[in-house]
Amino acid sequence: MPDFYRISAEETLEQLETTRDGLSSTGVEQRREKYGKNVLPKDEGVNWFKLVFSQFAELMVIILIIAAAISFFLGDTKDVIVIMVIVVLNAALGIYQEFKAEQSLAALSAMQVPLVRVRRDGEIHQVDAEDLVPGDIVVLEEGDRIPADGRLIESINLQVEEAALTGESQPVEKTIKSLEGTGDVAVADRNNLVFMGT
Repeated sequence: MPDFYRISAEETLEQLETTRDGLSSTGVEQRREKYGKNVLPKDEGVNWFKLVFSQFAELMVIILIIAAAISFFLGDTKDVIVIMVIVVLNAALGIYQEFKAEQSLAALSAMQVPLVRVRRDGEIHQVDAEDLVPGDIVVLEEGDRIPADGRLIESINLQVEEAALTGESQPVEKTIKSLEGTGDVAVADRNNLVFMGT
């Protein structure tokens, strides 16, 4: 897939095989079958056994445990205690970070927009955000939360609050112009894209 921020709005429509009138009903169904729903994957919860085991299955941790076993057989209990404290602290930190990442993913899921306006078959319809498919034309108005990442094809004085994504405290001015250059452009500088949850 191309970097949509580098190509024009018309080229974006062409790449996604859609028009400014939106997708047809049959096109939406075909894409829904191909891509699935517009939802973040859900975990069945934290599997604590798997989480703890994964902390001790890393190569460096295994090497430290082997070093502790060798020190134990050599009678150096001081080294055994120090190494095992390091291993346990490392595991505790890893478990904490994994748990926080799970909570962040759950918070992102909660930020999803329940309803969104889209243009399909030349008319504006209100649909569940999870029913969006690639190529849908989303219609945004003041105060709306962005339901999915997207390329702007039309915009009038659009500013987006992206603090949750970039940390910027001021709204960001958006444009439909493609971005020039050959190097990678930072997410915060992709002014012709909008991002879910902003």
